[in-house]
Amino acid sequence: MAPMGIRLSPLGMAVFCLLGLGVLYHLYSGFLAGRFAFFMLSEPAAGEPETPHGSGAVDLRELLAVSVLAAVRGGEEVKRVRDGNDLNAKAKGKTREGAEEQLTSGDLLSNRKMFYLLKSAFPAVQINSEERVDTADQETVSWNRSIPEDIKQKIQPKEVPAESVTVWIDPLDATQEYTENLRQYVTTMVCVAVNGKPVIGVIHKPFSAYTAWAMVDGGSNIKARSSYNEKTPRIIVSRSHAGKVEQVARQTFGNKTVIIPAGGAGYKVLALLDVAEKNQEEADVYIHVTYIKKWDICAGNAVLRALGGHMTTLSGEEISYTGSDGNEGGLIASINMNHKALIEKLPDLEKTSHK
Repeated sequence: MAPMGIRLSPLGMAVFCLLGLGVLYHLYSGFLAGRFAFFMLSEPAAGEPETPHGSGAVDLRELLAVSVLAAVRGGEEVKRVRDGNDLNAKAKGKTREGAEEQLTSGDLLSNRKMFYLLKSAFPAVQINSEERVDTADQETVSWNRSIPEDIKQKIQPKEVPAESVTVWIDPLDATQEYTENLRQYVTTMVCVAVNGKPVIGVIHKPFSAYTAWAMVDGGSNIKARSSYNEKTPRIIVSRSHAGKVEQVARQTFGNKTVIIPAGGAGYKVLALLDVAEKNQEEADVYIHVTYIKKWDICAGNAVLRALGGHMTTLSGEEISYTGSDGNEGGLIASINMNHKALIEKLPDLEKTSHK
């Protein structure tokens, strides 16, 4: 029995306890939920920079914006070194054909600028570059997260898993021509592949400040040319491989076929497109008959795909941008042409690519 003769029934005690728990829940649930939301969804305070992307999703529109900036920043280094004639060129090895591969200060400084800009903005994304990244020479390069107006107007945000993304950097395409001061051939390039398929391509010409970009199923700032001659096409090829292609091409397309020797894979892809520059030649088909690295061709492949064109091996297989960094089967690229028919016309070149 309770004091003063008051009996507390079990039912009353239960009701009292439930009421007390209800009051406590009301008082603290909002506080706890708020703290949980703070930890899960907290944003930087006003005036503080946003944290870079970590794991999880990647917005392809943002990745396109920083890829354009990286190509331009790398191009600035390329131009500065060439203008100052401070190349410090040296041989870094030989190609499969036995030619010396050149390495210059322009390659290294461009690579450092491009790699660390992309890595600081998207640390969870795999980045493959032509040149080795020296961690002892790390550079702090930040992105202010601004997106150019032309990209905002043409491209919608699109998120993909970070683990599905591979970025391919070519910090200086056409190094041999760069050492020879053949500036029109030189480009810096960035490509974004999702699950091995090229979806974003950026090709920048440092010495004319021209930049082409495109995103598959998104938009672009470049167009295909409107006129082509499929019967006697102008074929653009590497300067070092022109002899291998010319005889077969003339036998296939006729003696009026024009062979255009040129440097740089980026330049050759731009030759297929509408580029309003006096130093840019025009071609109908781009053919390469030997082994080629994927950072040389990924950006051009993405641009062509975005505009409805094609870049395949000489046997017509799609090129996957995962795994090894090399493409064994040569390539043929075209736009607004019957790509399958072109492949069928050039059966002998596929054999040449493996020699």
